[in-house]
Amino acid sequence: MIATLSGVVSEKLPELIVLDCGGVGYGVFITSEDFARLTEGKPAKLYIYEHIREQSHDLFGFTQLLTKRLFEQLLGVKNVGPKVALAILDIGSADMVRVAIANGDVKTLQSAKGVGKRAAEQVVVELRDKVGLVAGGGAEDIINRPGINIQDEATEALVSLGYTPQDAAVTLNNIDSSLSVEERVRLALKGGK
Repeated sequence: MIATLSGVVSEKLPELIVLDCGGVGYGVFITSEDFARLTEGKPAKLYIYEHIREQSHDLFGFTQLLTKRLFEQLLGVKNVGPKVALAILDIGSADMVRVAIANGDVKTLQSAKGVGKRAAEQVVVELRDKVGLVAGGGAEDIINRPGINIQDEATEALVSLGYTPQDAAVTLNNIDSSLSVEERVRLALKGGK
């Protein structure tokens, strides 16, 4: 079993990244949040979930162990496979997904690609008491928490304006991360740097 992979991000492709570990390139599916966080040519450590089937051996990677654990919780839900679990994690940060589940926010969960109302309701029913949050805490509490990564807020702002999570991550990757969220979103919308 592969628990972690450490190496250099050699490529960022539309659906995955290639992590070069000692000359071997591993194709790893990652969340949009991690896609935005990782930089081509820079070292990275990913917590790995292996999904082995007869026809494939897929790797799913996460920069944070808590996100991997949420992914595994999602996989425990009836009829939720790795691609659907990753799609659910792509609707926002892991904390925002936890809040949506804890608050029973089926509409937010339905915004994930390939997740219908029934599947979203199933996620809420099975995980509401397991995600480690108290219902009633809104996304504002998370966004205003000290130490939140501004990349997350800017990405989510672009997604709310119609960008796909991957497009938002790629666009923001070319903009100075020291700027304010508002300035980064403004520059992203103009297509500038």
